[in-house]
Amino acid sequence: MANFALGKHPYVELCDLLKLEGWSESGAQAKIAISEGQVKVDGVVETRKRCKIVAGQKVSFAGHNVTVTGSAE
Repeated sequence: MANFALGKHPYVELCDLLKLEGWSESGAQAKIAISEGQVKVDGVVETRKRCKIVAGQKVSFAGHNVTVTGSAE
């Protein structure tokens, strides 16, 4: 499973995470995937596009998985 480091930021919005990880070509595509229930956070379907993802959470989408960390680990 890959890691995504928040660095000095307290959180990343879910739609931005999908875009930053390259799982979605655009923010609009990410928002559609989220609203259609294709994204899980900690194993639970998440439909809030701007859900704040914090360190320790796991996000999965279309066979991809990432764990969010607090800094570059």
